[in-house]
Amino acid sequence: MLWRVRTTLPDRPGALAVLAQHCGAAGVNILGLQIFPDAESVTDELVLRTPSGWGVDDLARLVIGAGGLAVSAAPCTEAALADQPTRYVQAARTILAQPESFPEIVAQLFDAESEPPTGEGPAHDVMELVVGDVEVQVRRPAAFTPTEHARGAALADLVSDVLQRSKESAAIGSSTGSRRLGAGRSPSYLAAGDSVSAVVGDLVVGLATVQQPQPDEPDVRSVVLRVDPTWQRQGIGTRLLVDAARLAHGLGAAEILLTTRSDNRAVLPMVLAAGLRGRIRMAADVLTVRVPVRGLRLVE
Repeated sequence: MLWRVRTTLPDRPGALAVLAQHCGAAGVNILGLQIFPDAESVTDELVLRTPSGWGVDDLARLVIGAGGLAVSAAPCTEAALADQPTRYVQAARTILAQPESFPEIVAQLFDAESEPPTGEGPAHDVMELVVGDVEVQVRRPAAFTPTEHARGAALADLVSDVLQRSKESAAIGSSTGSRRLGAGRSPSYLAAGDSVSAVVGDLVVGLATVQQPQPDEPDVRSVVLRVDPTWQRQGIGTRLLVDAARLAHGLGAAEILLTTRSDNRAVLPMVLAAGLRGRIRMAADVLTVRVPVRGLRLVE
């Protein structure tokens, strides 16, 4: 069985050799190794193949007996044996092609999750990355090393640069060319009650509705936002998001909550183009965005 194991070893000559000797004596094969040096200690990530019947406790005893501290272990597949520099290059290529996939890619890259754990369990370390004004959090039981924080920040800077270069095409009022139906016609935005509509003539081409608060989060309002496919990529969703945020603020909300599929590539550019600060998280196939609305100008 394959395991991904992390441990902290003293930064002294021979510390890793002692661990290798203990593994060999126990019939445990080291198939992969990453080293993350720090000022006074070294974090090692190993991919180990153990004899049948081994569990987390067996691995912890083995590594602690070799001088390791802060041991974490989890089953893994042969995908963990992929060359790490290659993984980062492939991740960067994917982000360059689809910068909106950043939250999903960075979570996979660091073997982490975007959603806070539920119920009792080990404490999770959190890495916060900022893309434009959007905060992306990933977390896992094993602590992130300074090297991983630096790698994550570099990837966040990469996607910020890519999105900044394409921001004009996502901004309010951007044009998509005369070949798209509706090009050259600007919608009117009408607020009524708990919703904001984008209207062209007698046709509603977009709608954002502010939902009633839930009992467990009375100061949070969910927003349901839809734009006719024919009128997408013209900045309508961005304008509706801004107006819905202001409307929710006028209704007493401190935050708005957007929920969509994790593969929805339009969310990150839309939030960035709106100039709003948000927190993006993913769980399974669901992506959520929380945006503080206090201080926004109210809808007139």
